[in-house]
Amino acid sequence: MRTLLILGGTGEARALAARAGGWRVVTSLAGRVRDPRLPEGEVRIGGFGGPDGLAAWLVAEGVGAVVDATHPFASRISASAAAATRATGVPLLALHRPGWREQAGDDWRRVPSIEAAAAALPVLGGRVMLTTGRQSLAAFADLGLYFLVRTVDPPSTPLPERHHLLLDRGPYTVEGEAELMRAHAIDVLVTKDSGGTMTAAKLVAARQRGVPVLMVDRPARPADVPLASTVDGAVAWLRGTGAE
Repeated sequence: MRTLLILGGTGEARALAARAGGWRVVTSLAGRVRDPRLPEGEVRIGGFGGPDGLAAWLVAEGVGAVVDATHPFASRISASAAAATRATGVPLLALHRPGWREQAGDDWRRVPSIEAAAAALPVLGGRVMLTTGRQSLAAFADLGLYFLVRTVDPPSTPLPERHHLLLDRGPYTVEGEAELMRAHAIDVLVTKDSGGTMTAAKLVAARQRGVPVLMVDRPARPADVPLASTVDGAVAWLRGTGAE
């Protein structure tokens, strides 16, 4: 049985692990979330030591295919996967759900980075709902605004002086998100273009309440890596590698 390495941490990664019949499935998790949702099959926690370490692991484990199903903003591991599979000749697929699309009534301002979002904030509002993840909080720490900060795990980086920290994990409801915005008098939402349904309710709530959204665009992904936007597409790609 050939080995499939799934670079995981997303719902799509867990769904693929459950459907990858004919493979020995190993899902790699970065270990940044304290209590991750575990997929079916074997699980590996922690990094590989860069592209060279990942390449060595692929050879040692006899890996027949790799699927990068990490978060769309996990650009470092995606780049490592592209370099390692290129060096070893192992087929690689990127499985990334589509980004969100602006709808009628939305007021989105797209920015290329977290730093650009922080620079744009002061002219948009003074009470911010910040949902960009705990590793990005330092960029907002020196702004004299009020922040409702929501993360899955407690942050270890500096926080803005005026903040309320909410530890929570989706899925969320439109009613719940709207109530959060009302209770904290939120007048601007900052988020990454993660896509999917797990956390999309905040965008609907912002639309209903007329709250502008600073949307951080996804980083560029390796251009030579084929892309699937659904688990069905990834399963079809796996079948084409000759596992069955």
